[in-house]
Amino acid sequence: MLKDTPIIPYIPVADMVRARKFYEAKVGLVPREEYAGGVIYECGQGSWVFMYPSPGAGTSKASTLFWSVKDVAAEVAQLKSRGVTFEHYDMPGIKMENSIASGGGAKTAWFKDSEGNILAISQRV
Repeated sequence: MLKDTPIIPYIPVADMVRARKFYEAKVGLVPREEYAGGVIYECGQGSWVFMYPSPGAGTSKASTLFWSVKDVAAEVAQLKSRGVTFEHYDMPGIKMENSIASGGGAKTAWFKDSEGNILAISQRV
């Protein structure tokens, strides 16, 4: 049944070479294997994400995926040191400070990849 199977996020990209540079050099992901024209990246606790070429890359105005982290401030600092630029959103009931939104039981920071996809790191509080 679907409730018992893992979910694998897919990241659509327009330019695989450019996107690989972003995900490997800036985000720090390590490719596990190339597959069907794309790349599988391993993440924590056995999870993984599949990046694939698509003409629809960067067209969503919503977050593509979230990484659940223990210390969002440390992750933001590390990503900024690698050249990642964070987004700033004005949302009711949410306080933005140092690229981190606080409210609703979480601290979250959003950034766009080289293809325009919106990604996030989030810490439950």
